[in-house]
Amino acid sequence: MDEVKINIQDAFKQNLGDGGNCSESEPFALQVIDNSMEPEFDVGAIIIIDPTGLVKDGAYVFAKDLGDEYIFRQLKIEDNRYYLVPLNPDYKSFEISGIDAIEGIITQRAGKKRSYHKWYDK
Repeated sequence: MDEVKINIQDAFKQNLGDGGNCSESEPFALQVIDNSMEPEFDVGAIIIIDPTGLVKDGAYVFAKDLGDEYIFRQLKIEDNRYYLVPLNPDYKSFEISGIDAIEGIITQRAGKKRSYHKWYDK
């Protein structure tokens, strides 16, 4: 399956360094646009990303992939090596350079129904 990737820096360029209220350390929201993280995160779900969150094995992360593009995956740490793992088996896992590739931790999931809301930072 083809993954959907977008250049987040272009999307938020107007907010970075323009004197606005947006800060690099403030949480922000994105919408899931592919099925690579199903069944936990359906297409259309809103995820909240905390750039200052604690990085640990098993956390859902927003990170840079090998092509320096942003991607949403689960972090697996094995023998001091870092891997980004999709939940959907139709997609491939891959190794990243390390913790420096991680831009933030997913702390919440929201959807149209209250029952779909979930917190991951506890």
